Amino acid sequence: MKEAFNCASAVPPQGPYSHGNKAAGLCFASGQMPADPITGVIPEGITEQTRQVLKNIEAILRDGGCSLADVVKMTVYLKDMEDFAAMNAVYAEVFAGTLYPTRTTLEAARLPKDSLVVMDAIAAIPD
Repeated sequence: MKEAFNCASAVPPQGPYSHGNKAAGLCFASGQMPADPITGVIPEGITEQTRQVLKNIEAILRDGGCSLADVVKMTVYLKDMEDFAAMNAVYAEVFAGTLYPTRTTLEAARLPKDSLVVMDAIAAIPD
């Protein structure tokens, strides 16, 4: 059985999808852009965009009963693979002190709203 949910403190879905789904002890957070959920503004630069994406994912996971520490798999979509090192530095900082999740990083031809980075996550729901 699955349970879909939307997060009041995340950017509203831009299409026919839910922010998250819970099923089989896992929480799936759909791809998040780096828009501020209150203002809708996308910050400049890969460093700040990466921070915002991770904040957005964290809000969704929290509503699903998880935290970033529970993430087991991340997918990162970069507009330009040249931004990998800067994205990776923020990612390492945010996940410091935890076992790093498995991750796939891809370069995407075009991301929504010309974002530099989009991420989605899968987390294990704690007992």
